[in-house]
Amino acid sequence: MNVREAPQVPDVFDPRQYAAGVPYAAYRVLRDHHPVVWQDEPEVLGWPAGPGFWAVTRHADVVRVLRDSAAYSSHLGATQIRDPDPADLPFIRRMMLNQDPPQHGRLRRLVSRAFTPGRIDRFTSVARERARDLLAAALRDARAQDGTVDLVAAVTDDYALLNLADLLGVPDSDRGLLLHWTQRVIGYQDPDEAGAPVLDAAGKPVNPRSPAMLRDMFDYAQRLAAHKRRHPADDVLTTLAHETELADAELEMFFFLLTVAGNDTVRSAAPGGLLALAEHPEAYASLRAGRSELPTAVDELLRWHPPVLTFRRTATEDTELAGRRIRAGDKVVVFHASANRDERAFDAPDHLDLSRAPNPHISFGDGPHICLGAHFARLQLRVLYEEASRALPVLRTTGPAVRLTSNFINGIKSLVVRVS
Repeated sequence: MNVREAPQVPDVFDPRQYAAGVPYAAYRVLRDHHPVVWQDEPEVLGWPAGPGFWAVTRHADVVRVLRDSAAYSSHLGATQIRDPDPADLPFIRRMMLNQDPPQHGRLRRLVSRAFTPGRIDRFTSVARERARDLLAAALRDARAQDGTVDLVAAVTDDYALLNLADLLGVPDSDRGLLLHWTQRVIGYQDPDEAGAPVLDAAGKPVNPRSPAMLRDMFDYAQRLAAHKRRHPADDVLTTLAHETELADAELEMFFFLLTVAGNDTVRSAAPGGLLALAEHPEAYASLRAGRSELPTAVDELLRWHPPVLTFRRTATEDTELAGRRIRAGDKVVVFHASANRDERAFDAPDHLDLSRAPNPHISFGDGPHICLGAHFARLQLRVLYEEASRALPVLRTTGPAVRLTSNFINGIKSLVVRVS
């Protein structure tokens, strides 16, 4: 089939379609016929129109973009599809996520000192006890009512939140703030999560990552860091608070990144994995019987339901990708969920195979920005799925999952299952 006969380019930008499900059929059309293609960026949900971007959907091309920070910058326009307000850009660039080497490497080395394998592994027993307690309470409530339970509300939201709060060292009384901030930043495209957007004097929505919208989180981070300097403990924020090379503004940005990304990675992946197991009872039976190795199963469930759908880069120079000419300054958006289903990288990618190996999924990214907390996320997911397989002999949904309206996060807001 030549270019003139290729199917029409489907829209994969509109966040509203993701509330119905990830558009895998559209992704396949793009991979097969338009692997790097221009997408319009119209006004939607009250957010203004943008200039458009290049959508990158094949695995090899996505990996190339993520690894080549010299040609595809995280710093120039940050990492969200929507362009930030130019006045906010210097502020947003302070975050490690929105930096390029070598500046990115310096900050990553500093924060990695807090994410020691020993510290993470010590959370295994805590996470296991928490998973057991949450599942047991959910089962009690279900049996006392109509035999159903929402695993998101009863288990996975609290599981992700409380584990992160323990790692950071956030007091019990303040843990609800982490969920509030996560919903405000991550769920800003979803009216159910964020409510009506905050408007500026001109009536335009205010970016939830702007200085004005993050001031309360940053003030809290500074107060908590001061407390950790007086009362040190074995947690990440104590380490960061005593890091003499870390400026106050950098500490604030780390707190933002760990609070939002650290929470929502597991908060999105956990129910997505449980939904996949509910939809594939033979795979769930294999997991329960011990025929599937948990670490391998976790990676396959991450491939199947990546927590992050897209990330944006900006071309630093005129370049070429998959035969398309990209100009300096163009937005280039990689689609993780599409790359994870690319037939060029995976055998039978639309088949859930808990023994899949190798499994080069990019659910935690690739290149210099590969997720710093991937080990902690995998640990939590491994423990949760193991405990769920013990607590729930049958995993059966009562209807479709309720999904987040977002073209960034692959979120599930509700997953109701029937308890046998």
